[in-house]
Amino acid sequence: MTANNTLSFELNHDTLPSYIAIEGPIGAGKTTLARRLAETLGYDTLLEQPENNPFLPRFYQESRHFALQTQLHFLFQRAEQLQQLHQHELFSPRLVSDFIIEKDPLFAEATLDSDELALYQKVYSHLELDLPAPDLVIYLQASTEVLVERVQKRGLEFEERLSPDYLAILNEAYTRFFHYYQAAPLLIINASDIDLVNSEEDYRNLVNFMLRIRQGRHYYNPAPRT
Repeated sequence: MTANNTLSFELNHDTLPSYIAIEGPIGAGKTTLARRLAETLGYDTLLEQPENNPFLPRFYQESRHFALQTQLHFLFQRAEQLQQLHQHELFSPRLVSDFIIEKDPLFAEATLDSDELALYQKVYSHLELDLPAPDLVIYLQASTEVLVERVQKRGLEFEERLSPDYLAILNEAYTRFFHYYQAAPLLIINASDIDLVNSEEDYRNLVNFMLRIRQGRHYYNPAPRT
């Protein structure tokens, strides 16, 4: 049995997914869930590092001028993180990540003009990526209104200029992407009405549902709070 601070679960590591990747638009809660799952399961984490992207604060101030630099930096950063796991054989089958690299073009399509996007796509297509595939992908889905509220609540300085319109565009792009996603078993979670930060019950119910997943596409749609 493995436990986090207050919750315990009956875990069979022979049947658990070894590599779990969590995705969703800005504000969906993917990093929070990744950290909690890693603690519960005793897994390592592989997390995005937006604080290490020097162009990101400038992108939020002047998106038109810094979109390409920001996007290429994220692309190379994410590719390097995953390649290092593979090349150095550090990819022990016990990992929770808060991204999949296949989502990177979603941001490029939302922020770049046609010439920049063509350049980005050329760079992306020439990357030689030999990467491990997740055993389970979790997609956190929430309404744009919820995303805006959560982004405002966490109060990160460089996110203050994020517009609801930009979040809406990203949200729609994620919805389209995961509608067709088939590269790994997929769990789609309606995260609008659950609180994975403050509600131990919400977290427990989600993990217990996740532990039953083996193959295919699954939906977790908890009842709204009363």
